[in-house]
Amino acid sequence: MQKSQYIVRDNSLILDRSWSGDYVFTIHDLPPDEKPREKLLAQGPEALSIRELTALLLIAGTAKENVLEMTNRIVRDYGEKNVFSERDAARLSKDMDIPLVKACQIVATGELGRRLYAASAPGFVVIRNAKDIYEYLVDMRNLPKEHMRGLYLNSHGRIIRDEVISIGTVNSNIVHPREVFRLAIESNAAAVVIAHNHPSGETAPSSEDILITEQLVEAGKILGIELLDHVIITRDAYVSVRTAS
Repeated sequence: MQKSQYIVRDNSLILDRSWSGDYVFTIHDLPPDEKPREKLLAQGPEALSIRELTALLLIAGTAKENVLEMTNRIVRDYGEKNVFSERDAARLSKDMDIPLVKACQIVATGELGRRLYAASAPGFVVIRNAKDIYEYLVDMRNLPKEHMRGLYLNSHGRIIRDEVISIGTVNSNIVHPREVFRLAIESNAAAVVIAHNHPSGETAPSSEDILITEQLVEAGKILGIELLDHVIITRDAYVSVRTAS
C-alpha cells in the first residue's frame, strides 16, 4: 500500500400451496412499529435506515414494484452514498429504471443536504494519499457493480465535489476525459482523483484501467488540472493505478 502524500498541483413470501404466484411484501405487511412513518414518529429519524428514509421520500412505488422493492434495489445497486451524490436526475432515472419524478426527488434531497452541510461544516475532507481515498469511499467497497467516482479538490487538497462518473464495466468507451474534466472546470477544481471498485476483489489494474489513467493524465496536462491518482477499491484493499503502472 502506498502512503506517500499527494502534492496538489427482493423480499417475497409464498402464502400457501394453493397460491400459484408470489406474494410481494409491502409496507402494509410490516408491524406498526416497523413501518417507516410510524417508526420515525415514535423513535425519530436517526432510528431509520437509509432504505427506510428513502422509502419515506419516494412515498409510493410503481405498477411493477412497490416502494420497498424500489428503495432496496436503488440503494443496493447504486450505493447509499452514491445515490444521494448523483446530480443528474435523467441519468439516475435511466440507470435505475425509475420514474423521472422519483429521480428528481432523490437528486433534490441530495442537493439540499450538500448545501446545508457546506453552510455549516468548518471544512471538507482533505485527501493526501490513496489511503485517504479508500477510507473516504468506504461505501464503494461492497457495491455489486463497478462505479467510477470523481473527487474534485481545491488547492488545499479538500474535496469540493464528489460525483458518480459512470456505472458498469469501466472502459475508455464510457469514461471520457471530457466527462471527468467538465466537472472539474465547473467546480473550479485544482486537481482530480478518480476511483473505481472491483467487485471481484482483484486489485491489479487491468490494461484498460492503465489506458484510462494515461489518457486522463494527458488531458489534465492540457487543461492545467492534474489527475493526482486513480485508485482501485475492493472490499479489503486498494491500489493506486498511477503507482502500480
